[in-house]
Amino acid sequence: MKNLKLLNSVAGAALVWAVPVSAQADPAGEQGLDRIVIADRKRADIIVSASRSGDILLPQDYTGSALVITAEQLEQRQTRDIADVLRDVPGVAVAGVAGQTQIRLRGSEANHVLLLVDGIEVSDPFAGEFDIGTLQAEVGARVEVLRGPQSALYGPDAIGGVIAYESASGRAVPGFAARIEGGTDNTINGALRYGAAGDSWDAALSAVVVSTDGQANARGGTRDIGRDSYTVSGKGAVEVSEGLQLRAAARFIRTEGRFNDSDFDPASPTFGFTIDSPGTRFTNEAVYALIGARGEALDGRWTHDLSAQVADIARDTFGPFGRSNGSEGDRVKASYVSALRLDAAHNLTFAADYEQEGFRNTTPGGFAFGGRREIEQIGFVGEYRYTGAVFDLSAALRHDINDRFQDATTFRIGAGYRLTDTTRLRAAAGSGVKNPGFFELFGFVDGRFIGNDALRPEKSTGWEVGVDQDIGDYARLAVTYFDSELEGEIFTIFPAPTFIATPANRTTQSDQRGVEVSFNARLADQWSLDAAYSYIDAEENGVEEVRRPEHIASTALTWTAPGNAASATLVVRHNGAALDDAFTDPSFVPVRVRLDDYTLVNLNARVALAKGISGFARVDNLLDERYEQVFSFVSPGRSAVVGVEARF
Repeated sequence: MKNLKLLNSVAGAALVWAVPVSAQADPAGEQGLDRIVIADRKRADIIVSASRSGDILLPQDYTGSALVITAEQLEQRQTRDIADVLRDVPGVAVAGVAGQTQIRLRGSEANHVLLLVDGIEVSDPFAGEFDIGTLQAEVGARVEVLRGPQSALYGPDAIGGVIAYESASGRAVPGFAARIEGGTDNTINGALRYGAAGDSWDAALSAVVVSTDGQANARGGTRDIGRDSYTVSGKGAVEVSEGLQLRAAARFIRTEGRFNDSDFDPASPTFGFTIDSPGTRFTNEAVYALIGARGEALDGRWTHDLSAQVADIARDTFGPFGRSNGSEGDRVKASYVSALRLDAAHNLTFAADYEQEGFRNTTPGGFAFGGRREIEQIGFVGEYRYTGAVFDLSAALRHDINDRFQDATTFRIGAGYRLTDTTRLRAAAGSGVKNPGFFELFGFVDGRFIGNDALRPEKSTGWEVGVDQDIGDYARLAVTYFDSELEGEIFTIFPAPTFIATPANRTTQSDQRGVEVSFNARLADQWSLDAAYSYIDAEENGVEEVRRPEHIASTALTWTAPGNAASATLVVRHNGAALDDAFTDPSFVPVRVRLDDYTLVNLNARVALAKGISGFARVDNLLDERYEQVFSFVSPGRSAVVGVEARF
């Protein structure tokens, strides 16, 4: 606990400096991701996660690459799994199997992406990443995606970028909402939500259930891979006195599902392929919570925010004879943020973070060490932002002190310049660091994997240039080129004579570069179009990285009837061919294989039945495309649902 004394000093300073005076809403009247501000929403496309101050940034003022998926877009596309709609973001690659869906930004690893849910860091400390397949869309929610290194703001988990999911406050979406739908594969999904607000308080409760028998995911298999996922969440805030606000948020997620294992019989013709595996299943359970206080001074120009959050995640897998693997991970984090608005253009922010992550291997059998392991870290952030009529500038510097790894300093700087009223140029550069995770350091799978406690952190440096072009009053085009380098990349080796997998740091450089394009337009009063394209060239030691398609594209076309009496949305998502590792050699040394490209077509429609009540239908994978996101794991074919929704 060598960092605890330093944390106490920071917390003490926060309490002394947090002088409560008159409360003042954000300039655009919007709630933040790591705090809940009692104010109404004015714009849907604001960006909150791009600054530690919690201040609202408009897209035309941000110096990096960001995309906001609004609550309206989630509703129009009838999004149930957030992972699905992230395919519509340039630079994002999605690959999932039962029990683990991964997100990669700009060719980075899945554990290089920081995921925040209502301001809470939700990754599993053991695995180093979050199964985003368990994040279900709630009524009124929205998503921000920051692409490019964000370690200078958020620390060692944001080399590739940040995904910030924000549920709606009781003031933003008041009243009662309910949704029920059913369809093929014995699918039954439901959602309940209630939001309320008073003069000085705000609260919302939400529950989501996703249940399906699923489809077979082994080539030629017959065993359906279903899941049941349950989410209960709540958030609220209260202004206890003039200039002082308290807030809280909590979330519980439990997912139960089946999975199929690989064939490990060296004499079998299907060795290394996914096969029907009766009796195999998994259970993941997570609890997250955040509490915070915010005070304002100098007529709201100087804010002080103190928060604490916890995460507790348990994973278990089961075979025909009982529990086969298990892990427990937890995180405790405390943050203090002081932001000073010098004037309308200049802003300074200081932040300090304390974080302790712990893990314990609960695999039965006594093969693995079952004691608790912990890592502590403190980070200090300095941030400056200038927002002018023509020129914008942002800069951030962070220093992290870690009780296991070498201290690290990261930076980010960006600038934007408006050439004309419709054309803006921007450029940004930054560095990032990713510490090895507990599984990489201490993981153990009998006969197949052993960790390496001598691993060192991965380090990244990258830059980007882009142009934002308004086309008339109803369309915008954004084009970005990015380039980054990764040193010390952690990869897997299979040393003789046992050929048991173990991680190591590369001595060579890995490179990621590419082009991102996004386009959105209001084609007419009733028509809107959103499109995205990515070209990604990601190489590890000169060899193409796995599960990073060179070409990814999506288009969403929405029609809305006058008075919002009905709507329909067509979504087309293309994933280019990609490489993957196949463990089809009895030595367990991977063999590189190519996954075919695929195109998914989804179509949905909604119609108002009465005031506050609507009916809807949706067909996913309309053309029944057969495809694999991971080698030999067959993804679902066509599915359809119908349902009804009520809001009062």
